Amino acid sequence: MAHLNNAGAALPPSVVTESVIAHLRLEAEIGGYEAADAMHDQVEAVYPAIASLIGCRPDEIAVVENATRAWDMAFYSLAFRPGDRILTAHAEYASNVIAFLQVAQRSGAVVEVVDDDEHGQLSVADLRNRIENGTGEAKLVAMTHVPTQGGLVNPAEEVGAVARQAGVPFLLDACQSVGQFPVDVGRIGCDMLSATGRKYLRAPRGTGFLYVRHEFLDKLEPPFLDLHAATWTAPGSYEIRDDARRFENWETNYAGKIGLGVAVEYALSWGLDAIGTRVAELAETLRGRLRDIDGVTVHDQGLRRGGIVTFTVDGVPSREVQQQLTAKSINTSVSPVGSARFDLPRRGLPDLVRASVHYYNNDTELDRLIGALPAPRPERD
Repeated sequence: MAHLNNAGAALPPSVVTESVIAHLRLEAEIGGYEAADAMHDQVEAVYPAIASLIGCRPDEIAVVENATRAWDMAFYSLAFRPGDRILTAHAEYASNVIAFLQVAQRSGAVVEVVDDDEHGQLSVADLRNRIENGTGEAKLVAMTHVPTQGGLVNPAEEVGAVARQAGVPFLLDACQSVGQFPVDVGRIGCDMLSATGRKYLRAPRGTGFLYVRHEFLDKLEPPFLDLHAATWTAPGSYEIRDDARRFENWETNYAGKIGLGVAVEYALSWGLDAIGTRVAELAETLRGRLRDIDGVTVHDQGLRRGGIVTFTVDGVPSREVQQQLTAKSINTSVSPVGSARFDLPRRGLPDLVRASVHYYNNDTELDRLIGALPAPRPERD
């Protein structure tokens, strides 16, 4: 199998798989609660590991079941009023936009899409202009770092600098970027960041985390609480905990959580600079190979590009391309129009084939993909 669907879910290293299985076996032998108690130190070690990965404090991390839940817990903790503006990018992901629209319908807030620059990434100049000169309070800047539908890497540090200078909260969806290359929340300047385990971190599915800057924490009240996120202090009162774990809930997948920590340590052992260099080189090699084929078009934008490569084959639906590759044991995926309606229709693009590389892929696997592509079909009159 040539696994080129790492932006969907990467292949976990054996040390991650073994750590998950070992904990499940321990639960089967001594009980779930007892296994959690026995592995307390390893579970707690997940927080400083993630903190080392993204450059923050352990108490600024909440471990949750996926990136969407992490992002939702941050976004739905914010209070919006009529006229408040949510500033986002053309490349924003469907799940995030649906949340924007729901809150806008409930509160009267306005979703405002920032222009792209000449490279197809979010225009920092237009963002600054909209914050300074727009009508209504700019209540949130929310952007996906690496969108699902292409190799674009949005300029997170530049966006963070504008948001920080203007005092506007900045929520960064780092689902595709954490684990792919270095991500430092201090340099980026985001107030909140969501990430998943299953993609470039090579952790188990059903794992993710949320970062919330400590100084920003008290401005957010989680949309729901339980006895882990808060303490019932008297019959008629409760107290929310003072760290990012207020965004967690009591029940969790301990085996997955341990696996997430092991995956983070594994990535750190290789070094994120080395991982990022390797991924970018493989992706650029694949883009070059695809561009050399008549009838194949690469659609990635951005001044900087990462490990996601999107393309179309003339006359062949992207789903059919993906199915033919699967039949030859080559894993890819499809980025549908419905996942990026601010972006793909505006560029006149249909569903895209998405091949996403990781550092363990090699040139032979890229050759297999190139050789397995269906021939372009001429357009019919």
